[in-house]
Amino acid sequence: MKVPERYYDEIFNFAGQWDMPSCCGLKIIHKQDINYIIVTELYQDNPGTSVTYAAESLYKQICEAKNLTDGKNIYIECNPDTNSKLSFYDEEYFEVTFEEGQEPKYRQLEKSEIQNILE
Repeated sequence: MKVPERYYDEIFNFAGQWDMPSCCGLKIIHKQDINYIIVTELYQDNPGTSVTYAAESLYKQICEAKNLTDGKNIYIECNPDTNSKLSFYDEEYFEVTFEEGQEPKYRQLEKSEIQNILE
């Protein structure tokens, strides 16, 4: 399952759980004073932690590496379409929010919402 490059602009290397070398696809879109940080799961091309299991740590690592100010960012996880027969691998986007001391909260985006961001 190779992830099409249209889902990301770069490969972002990050420290996953237990500092395991990991990577994801990364696309940052700047619109109306908001940074949309879109991370894409790379499946077998990621040697380490998935973006979901590293969510808050990955978000912080991206902000630090790209000098993005917290508060002006919207963090989105993408499960890309890999043309698999399994519905688990259908394209889906989730907005993830973080609150101190709590698990991340996920909200699946409608197709129109992600299209507005990507346009």
